[in-house]
Amino acid sequence: MKSDLILQTAVSHFAKEGYEGASLSKIAEEVGIKKPSIYAHYKGKDDLFLSAVQYSLHTLKAQLAAYFNSMREEPLESLLLGYFEWLAKESRDNERMKFIIRVAYFPPLKLKTEVGELFNPFFNAMHRHLTRLLRERHRHEKVLYSEDFSNAALAYLTITEGVMNELVYSGMEKYNQRLQAVWPIFWRGLIR
Repeated sequence: MKSDLILQTAVSHFAKEGYEGASLSKIAEEVGIKKPSIYAHYKGKDDLFLSAVQYSLHTLKAQLAAYFNSMREEPLESLLLGYFEWLAKESRDNERMKFIIRVAYFPPLKLKTEVGELFNPFFNAMHRHLTRLLRERHRHEKVLYSEDFSNAALAYLTITEGVMNELVYSGMEKYNQRLQAVWPIFWRGLIR
């Protein structure tokens, strides 16, 4: 379907060029259509961009579910700590993840509200999933210090965001340094 190809191509262009630098003409050229044909599928650049964000978040949600599912037999610490390695790898190798990170940290000013409206439900769903995961793991492993699973999940997400800042602004070495500094303290506070 042409609209899917347009969307996937747009994600690649927005990831590399940002909203301002991406060109509908170049996207159309890569797809093998004329620029006006994009308007048969999307109202314009803003609509295409927001559709690309929504598509990428939906895809990321499925990838996150696959990661957590693949790690379900691992101890809780391996699962939670392994997520940081998975995140670093995906941010390096996955075009949609590169796009999501770029949009999360550098949204186009004119679409900031709309981008937030797409990201907030995603983060809320992630918080609910982690809360549920911690509750289930606690039933089986009895490792958590507190049964305040919601706040434990929020703390984990906060650490994830803080460590991600280093990846975005300073690179992999600083990302790993910050993770190595914060993880033992977080983990000791989380477990019995």
